[in-house]
Amino acid sequence: MKSKLKIAIAGLGHRGKDVYAYGSRKFPELVEVVAVADIDPERVKRVGDEFQIPKENRFLSAEEMIAHEKLADAMFICTQDRQHVSQAIPALEKGYDLLLEKPISPDLDECREIIKVAERCGRKVLVSHVLRYTVFYQELKRLLDEKKVGEIISVQASENVGYWHQAHSFVRGNWKNSETTSPMILQKCCHDMDILTWLTGKKCQRVTSFGSTSYFRPEMAPEGTLKRCTDGCPYQKTCPYDAEKIYLPNREHGVPVEITEWFDKVLTLEPTEENIYEQLKTGPYGCCVFHSDNNVVDHQVVNMLMTDGSTIDFTMCGFTHENARYTRIMGTMGEIVANMESNLIQIYRFGYEPEVIDVTKLTSDFSGHGGGDILMLEEFIHYALGDAVKTNTITTLEQSMESHFIAWAAETSRLRQGQPVDMDEIRGIQGNELRK
Repeated sequence: MKSKLKIAIAGLGHRGKDVYAYGSRKFPELVEVVAVADIDPERVKRVGDEFQIPKENRFLSAEEMIAHEKLADAMFICTQDRQHVSQAIPALEKGYDLLLEKPISPDLDECREIIKVAERCGRKVLVSHVLRYTVFYQELKRLLDEKKVGEIISVQASENVGYWHQAHSFVRGNWKNSETTSPMILQKCCHDMDILTWLTGKKCQRVTSFGSTSYFRPEMAPEGTLKRCTDGCPYQKTCPYDAEKIYLPNREHGVPVEITEWFDKVLTLEPTEENIYEQLKTGPYGCCVFHSDNNVVDHQVVNMLMTDGSTIDFTMCGFTHENARYTRIMGTMGEIVANMESNLIQIYRFGYEPEVIDVTKLTSDFSGHGGGDILMLEEFIHYALGDAVKTNTITTLEQSMESHFIAWAAETSRLRQGQPVDMDEIRGIQGNELRK
């Protein structure tokens, strides 16, 4: 067992820089960032200087870092979806354990290949299904495992993406086009597919799904809309998706200040109003939401038939005022209503008085996915060091694949206009294309 884990980080966007690099500072006795890579030289310099990383351990691509002699015990792959496997496989072969950002890949053949390589190389890989690590879902899992409401018969779940998050990430941002990234039900909601199957302990048999890009399309733009918000669009004052309302500070826009600050860190390393405005004038985040070359859905519903006959229905929607997840679990002896926004878990056992668990009394850290980011980072550090970990949280490649299979089945059904898709079909697909 090592005394301190040395890590190399590939990709210094929000996850790589803010969550993992800066998050590692909470565990100085356990972990040390010793190498970084990113295509943005300014980000490499900023993180390299802050962590006193030798210049020879700073790289302008993940591929360059991986090609170098082994630099650390573990590597964090925090690049774009379609880069993950091509970078992860040589990293595994070089001897790195991995923390791999989800999704593993939008290509099922690549997913299968990395599982084989990790097994052959004997390396540890954790896929960042971060919701499992939150105190909120850990408490909900405890209740279900204790059969607090009996056997689970049906689950209703929703992910309220938030209109500002939809506009930032899936209309203007890195995950706006499935041809260059992943279908939204995989990229955003493999989290949900993982948490729902993990909570219930059930396996999916059949899936149906409907969804579309209903609003963020050129033909939906009001007459006279300009291609860029900063060009004096006549709808700037009334449009809730106006870039200045979302990104610039000190505006009456309704977007929480902490969200604006998070988004601004994506736009620029120095989020002054001048720098932010310059990015809006020239970059993708200042484009009109109706003219952003996006094609991922802005709403989707997924219905799952489980192998025991129980059902799960899931709704993802970008047209919500908050960014939160709700879950209603209906069992033979009662029901549970869990609201991650309020951090309340309400238990209604048939014939008994209702009970309420206030998760804010169980933890004080709700930063980053309800506190899950830092808990997952801590868990991975102990996992890679060989320490004892919570075995019900660690998401291996094989465990993560089930969430990917369900997401792929949902996308297949959606493209087939809601036709039911058997999971055995998806689990058996060979090749890179969906069966349409």
